[in-house]
Amino acid sequence: MYQLYYYPNNASLAPHFLLHHMGLDYQLILVDKHSNSQKSSDYLALNPAGRIPTLIDDGTVIFESPAICIHLCEQHPQHGLIPLLGSHTRAHFFQWLTYLNNTLQAELMVRYYPHRHTNDERTIPNVIAAQDERIAESLSVIDDQLKGNQYLLGEQLTACDFFLFMLSEWSLPAQTSPLQFKHLSAYLTRLSSHPTIKAVCDLEGIDLRPFQPTLLTNNVAER
Repeated sequence: MYQLYYYPNNASLAPHFLLHHMGLDYQLILVDKHSNSQKSSDYLALNPAGRIPTLIDDGTVIFESPAICIHLCEQHPQHGLIPLLGSHTRAHFFQWLTYLNNTLQAELMVRYYPHRHTNDERTIPNVIAAQDERIAESLSVIDDQLKGNQYLLGEQLTACDFFLFMLSEWSLPAQTSPLQFKHLSAYLTRLSSHPTIKAVCDLEGIDLRPFQPTLLTNNVAER
């Protein structure tokens, strides 16, 4: 049995999607951020970075959400959530997963934790505004990739799509939300109806109503 240390709507969401989608035997272990449990000595013994998530697989401890996603996909290749070894599509899988984690997620983290990047509280609104511009730039790149594609890598659903849905949900409060991009918004609407996303979001208490088509009619911009 896998054990996933998680917190609702945190970076553990993408691995949670994968565990559910593949029908794996897993246990969720809540790490209570409100009590700063991710910094406890017991948790730091598993994950010295003191961040969520952490996965335990038969005694092997893995942290960092993309690494966990890759591990799960490679342990269960029959589900097709990572392209075949040596294929060009596999190279694009790593390209997009890296872009999502190192670019879009990195910009989101600065936006949500601006106090880590300035000692002057008065500059925080400026930091957030600057990050909103960078987030919009990242979303625009993704929107272009989705033009004519069912999923991020084309016609094949992969772990990248579950990772992107997680980050898109986090991006909703940005000045230019993902729902303001034509191709990205249509893609997110489709994914929000996926049985795995519906089930996991229901379990974690994540509201999917913003992705419903009736609420998008007046928000989608041509890009």
